[in-house]
Amino acid sequence: MSQIHPDYPGKYEFKWHNHPFMKLSGLEPLVVTPETNFVNVGERTNVTGSRKFLRLIKEENFEEALSIARDQVEGGAQIIDVNMDEGMLDGKEAMVKFLNLMAAEPDIARIPVMIDSSKWEIIEAGLQCIQGKGVVNSISLKGGEEEFIHQAKVVKRYGAAVIVMAFDEVGQADNYDRRVEIVKRSYDILTGPKVNFPPEDIIFDLNIFPVATGIEEHRKNALDFFQGTRWVRENLSAAHVSGGVSNVSFSFRGNNAVREAMHSAFLYHAINQGMDMGIVNPTMLEVYDDIPKELLEKVEDVLLDRRDDATERLLDYAETVKGTGKVKEKDEKWRENSVEKRLEHALVKGIVEYIDKDTEEARQKVERPLHVIEGPLMDGMNVVGDLFGSGKMFLPQVVKSARVMKKAVAYLLPYLEAEKAAGNDQSSNAKILLATVKGDVHDIGKNIVGVVLACNNYEIIDLGVMVPTEKILDAAQEHNVDIIGLSGLITPSLDEMVGVAQEMEKRNMKVPLLIGGATTSRIHTAVKIDPEYSGAVVHVLDASRSVTVAGDLIGENTSLNYFNKIKEEYAQFREDYASRKKDKNYIPFAQAQENKLQISPGPELVSKPNQIGNQVFENYPLEEIREYIDWTPFFQTWMLKGKFPQILEDEVIGDEAKKLHQDAVKMLDEIVDKKLLQANAVIGIYPASKPNEDDVTVFDTEDRANSVSTFHFLRQQGKKGSNLPNLSLADFIQPNGAPDYLGGFAVTAGIGIEKLIKKYEADHDDYNAIMVKALADRLAEAFAELMHEKVRKESWGYDSMEELDNEALIREKYQGIRPAPGYPACPDHTEKRILFDLLEVEKNTGIELTESFAMYPAASVSGFYFAHPEAKYFGLGKIGKDQLEDYAQRKGMSLDQAEKWLAPNLNYK
Repeated sequence: MSQIHPDYPGKYEFKWHNHPFMKLSGLEPLVVTPETNFVNVGERTNVTGSRKFLRLIKEENFEEALSIARDQVEGGAQIIDVNMDEGMLDGKEAMVKFLNLMAAEPDIARIPVMIDSSKWEIIEAGLQCIQGKGVVNSISLKGGEEEFIHQAKVVKRYGAAVIVMAFDEVGQADNYDRRVEIVKRSYDILTGPKVNFPPEDIIFDLNIFPVATGIEEHRKNALDFFQGTRWVRENLSAAHVSGGVSNVSFSFRGNNAVREAMHSAFLYHAINQGMDMGIVNPTMLEVYDDIPKELLEKVEDVLLDRRDDATERLLDYAETVKGTGKVKEKDEKWRENSVEKRLEHALVKGIVEYIDKDTEEARQKVERPLHVIEGPLMDGMNVVGDLFGSGKMFLPQVVKSARVMKKAVAYLLPYLEAEKAAGNDQSSNAKILLATVKGDVHDIGKNIVGVVLACNNYEIIDLGVMVPTEKILDAAQEHNVDIIGLSGLITPSLDEMVGVAQEMEKRNMKVPLLIGGATTSRIHTAVKIDPEYSGAVVHVLDASRSVTVAGDLIGENTSLNYFNKIKEEYAQFREDYASRKKDKNYIPFAQAQENKLQISPGPELVSKPNQIGNQVFENYPLEEIREYIDWTPFFQTWMLKGKFPQILEDEVIGDEAKKLHQDAVKMLDEIVDKKLLQANAVIGIYPASKPNEDDVTVFDTEDRANSVSTFHFLRQQGKKGSNLPNLSLADFIQPNGAPDYLGGFAVTAGIGIEKLIKKYEADHDDYNAIMVKALADRLAEAFAELMHEKVRKESWGYDSMEELDNEALIREKYQGIRPAPGYPACPDHTEKRILFDLLEVEKNTGIELTESFAMYPAASVSGFYFAHPEAKYFGLGKIGKDQLEDYAQRKGMSLDQAEKWLAPNLNYK
């Protein structure tokens, strides 16, 4: 290999024979040995990599989507990559549904699955679905070591292999030294005592970046990857190297002949340096030996950075192999066209030979030099943008187009300055701030946008990657920028962009906002971002379009019309999107109240409690509480899915479930015997009545003379079928002043848990630290079950003869319910404060509320007691603004506060 590049030490030879091989599986095993050479990961079941697959998933046409997976398997994919990261999808639901459908297809399920997502919750959901041993794509140090270690432990618990991206808290590895720095640190953490991850199950993605982009900094992108791959394979025992190969040829979208040659040549050299896995479309590969020698030479000149003019030579050659491979003849007939058409042609083709002459001719035809920029030059860039967007131009050509534009502007500059000196202000030196949003480290696209805009006489302020909202907007105001551009590749970036727009509105900013990046879209921008900001918000498809958009946004003759046009377009997008959504119909709040549950009042339905007021239970015996434990959620905490006790006999996870249960019982015995945790509770039962349809007031005595608290409930507003009521929890209190009662409770089994956790963590015993938390949660829920039974049979006594076993209790076969604030029937967490004050929870139990109304210790439960025989659990669903306004007034809360706490339940947000 040394004759190809002096830095090549020769073909890599595997040397880690003291380690086991990586073993993956679907229905069939896949053992990755040195002789395997290369594992091909099918990429077409990825919504970010296949427009067809994305369309099918959006249309919920899962049957045809499965055919794409089947085609990949039949086409030679050894692992199948599944990704559902798209802003307008419920990624978690789509991932679970598709993986479950795949599992039912033996011809697909025979190969291992790669769960691919930037959202951890989707990865965890996927891990619960796949059979055999799959691969997680991906984790990284981007969020810090603590998050990295936690995620690695979860992956290890599921027995999966893992792809580790070459990212850290600073950003992505974009050169050889950064790759080495990050992967060594990642490997040391993973294989160290905190995780003990099997080294043979570690796969490093070293970031394959585009080459031949026309940007100087990208020249060594491929070479650095090759050398980084060699370093990993030589120095990190048993670790593997992977990557998305199609990225390397991104500059030549639309020219399959060149792309196929680039992929094959890249793989040839990467595999020789130790890359043994990758995401590749087999249909986009040429046989290395079949690549025409002239093309191969030019491709390898680029990949190996062998010549200063390598990009220009490959670009010129690429023009001769478009589709048919016929050589294009030089054509000067374009010089016979109008000056406007000549400028367009020069921009599209990147021809600078005649630009000064044509620009001067155009200047002579208009009133002001600025009109040349805003007219024919911008028109030409519009054509460039359309061609690039359709894959008919490549990035290097776009950069050349920008250079033509820059030369034209440079020619016009003296005339612009003269006009400025004469008192006519110009906009040729507008400032544009660019930033990749918080949580995202991808910036190649942003850098290209910066180059193109800079070539068009814009001053660029690039804040880099992972930039918080406050820093973006502070910098924008400090530099008095004309435009802010946000970039992001991963799906969570979409939410960050919404946050930026919201903060801009709060600051009363008017600066136009550009949105760009792989996961962004026009529809997401229109539906999610534009409504949050009264200024201009524009989705930019690519770098070339950014020039036109920027010009239109700040051009003195175009800005107002363009602003109005975009706002109207996006409003129409939202209207069209809303009309396509299969939303539930909603009825007015007053009508929902009229359709309340009608219960017949009657003293026989309401038992007078045996005790009014609060009862405190301190240091309740744990041995009694443990008898009420529902073990099924305990196994779900450990990501073992199944109903207890049947799970202990499950063919797949039964043995592991038995071991886990044995360990849990052993620890529970110790907790009970040594009283390592303390359980406290308070319950209260109070006379109650309804001052209106949806509030319940409680009193301290039976005569109901002195009210002590009022609870505020919400009512379903979804349109119901005939004879089905719109429920509110208040419906379960008797109407018309008939005597009734409402109970409340708060229990905890977490007093003393911090000491135990610290002890286990000090011993680096994460297993038992998690175990004690899981058991404390189960004890708290069991305590809630026990106290509810005590209320039904003793304190309230409305069902004193009840005889139910634990299974019947778990299935809620008793009379009455205990809904909790913050949950489906009453989603407002702020009601918890009223309940805590009534029961004096802090004083009586030691449970505290955080500013967000979460309970501490976490192993705590609180809620209400409703005793009516017709009381049942339900979900509130979405509510309208008419109800929210009524609710806010009843609570004495501002509308903004109410909207904040109930945002997920609003049908108008």
